[in-house]
Amino acid sequence: MRLSEYLLVVRKRFVLFLVIFLASVISAFAVTSLTTPTYESTTRLFVSTSGNESAADLLTGNSFTQQRVKSYADIVTSPAVLDSVVAELSLQDLADKLPDRITTNVPLNTVILEITVSDPSPYKAASIANSVANSLEKVVTNLETVDPTVASPVKLSVIQPGQTAKSPASPRPLLNLALGALIGLALGFGVALLRENLDLRIRSVEDVPDKDGEVNVLGGIVFDETADSNPLIVHTSPKSTRAEAFRQLRTNIQFVEAAEGRKSIVVTSSIPSEGKSSTIANLAIAMADTGAKVLLIDCDFRKPKMHKYFSVEGAVGLTNLLIGQVKQGDVIQRWGRKNLDLLPAGQVPPNPSELLGSEAMKKFLAKAEKDYDVVLLDSAPLLPVTDAAILSKMTGGVALVVAVGKTTKPQLAAALGHVEAIGGKILGFVMNKIPTKGVDAYRYRYSYKYGSYGSYGAYGKYGAYGRYGSYGAYGSYTQAYGEENVENTTPETATAKKPARKTTKKA
Repeated sequence: MRLSEYLLVVRKRFVLFLVIFLASVISAFAVTSLTTPTYESTTRLFVSTSGNESAADLLTGNSFTQQRVKSYADIVTSPAVLDSVVAELSLQDLADKLPDRITTNVPLNTVILEITVSDPSPYKAASIANSVANSLEKVVTNLETVDPTVASPVKLSVIQPGQTAKSPASPRPLLNLALGALIGLALGFGVALLRENLDLRIRSVEDVPDKDGEVNVLGGIVFDETADSNPLIVHTSPKSTRAEAFRQLRTNIQFVEAAEGRKSIVVTSSIPSEGKSSTIANLAIAMADTGAKVLLIDCDFRKPKMHKYFSVEGAVGLTNLLIGQVKQGDVIQRWGRKNLDLLPAGQVPPNPSELLGSEAMKKFLAKAEKDYDVVLLDSAPLLPVTDAAILSKMTGGVALVVAVGKTTKPQLAAALGHVEAIGGKILGFVMNKIPTKGVDAYRYRYSYKYGSYGSYGAYGKYGAYGRYGSYGAYGSYTQAYGEENVENTTPETATAKKPARKTTKKA
């Protein structure tokens, strides 16, 4: 990953990163505040030996002293040394803890012994350090004296007595806070990166499977939480930027139709609630606005919605036509003043998949492609049922709606597998519910590399048509289309919808 991608992960998971970072800093501050200050005092002693003045004797004595001083460091915390210190300073309450408060050090290749004492009181630390030095000097003299008539060959001299410390040795607030911040940065970034890698939701074009190195994204519709009350945005607000997004999607779909040589397209999704029904409804209106004859067929026998969106009669429809109860001209309804005809799903049948894969359906689609310039089929999601996969083989292919931030990579891969398993074709993807605010919007603008994609038509093999449409970056849209809610409409929307009228066509 590049540095920009790492920074993008932090921005993406900024709240999680910030919580961990602040928790680490606050923990360091709390530990520092609750820790009792400890002061240190150090006494330094010089160890010397008596002997002849010859150079050989001095060299031998120096080697002897360096070996001896290591042993002296080991006996500093022994009872022989500390018992007199406890008695002298009345430290009976610290007798057991005193050895833990004393550390010794012998600098390399020297005969200097450093004794450091730590204590909550700076005065007591200095007193103990000096008392330990005096006691050690007496103990060493006694140990090194073999003959009482002969002076000890080893002498310890204090060269630096213990001083009263002016500031505590621990805790160190600045150091602790700095360490807490560094740990917080490392943990926060690590957890954010782990969470990002474990997040399987589709969040960018890079997450969409490619074919032969190309990712065919046909268009994108950004999210708007107020879209439920206005599902047919191309009809009710034709000058809005959301409506323009559907017109750009229409342009790209037209090029796909020309390339594939088929007039029928199935629009579906991997799972429910990805916005496929609202997408195909607005796409049908946008195509009819160009003067093309459009037939919108509601093939979602599981949860039909087109008759509710367009406020047309939905009791009789495709199911009745396929079983021979009615003729084509009796169930196809003209919507408004546009070249848009709508065929509702009709009654929900007990065998939707078998009915959609029947010979009657094949014949009806073949005739519809002759009578219309564009035939759009709204079908049930791919993962729960096989309806859309069956239709994909009977039509020009499938345009798959992907809800950004909701659909997962395994779900999308499984949906594609269902289509490919029966020889169907995926024409491209429609990115829906694209975020316009927050970190996800940032990611969409920069991670998707708009500079190379341009407008919706500039994705994948349709790059030559990037000049169509004036809204190149999804993130620039101020209005967007979210998920539909067919039961929730406002009076304004109701008035905007034209009453449907039937047109008679010979079957």
